[in-house]
Amino acid sequence: MKNEIKKFRTKLGITQEELAEKAGVRRETIVFLEQGKYNPSLKLALNIAKELKTPIDELFSLL
Repeated sequence: MKNEIKKFRTKLGITQEELAEKAGVRRETIVFLEQGKYNPSLKLALNIAKELKTPIDELFSLL
């Protein structure tokens, strides 16, 4: 799964730590997500999309 978390996070000026805190996960989880080494649960994906103020389909793709 490909994601654009880092792109949207940096666009909003949010650190990995801040996003992790708002999404209810550890910073390492955000690091692994951005590196493509971890696929989030649907709940986590929705939480991240909400915090990054972007539709989930623009944030994650299967390509």
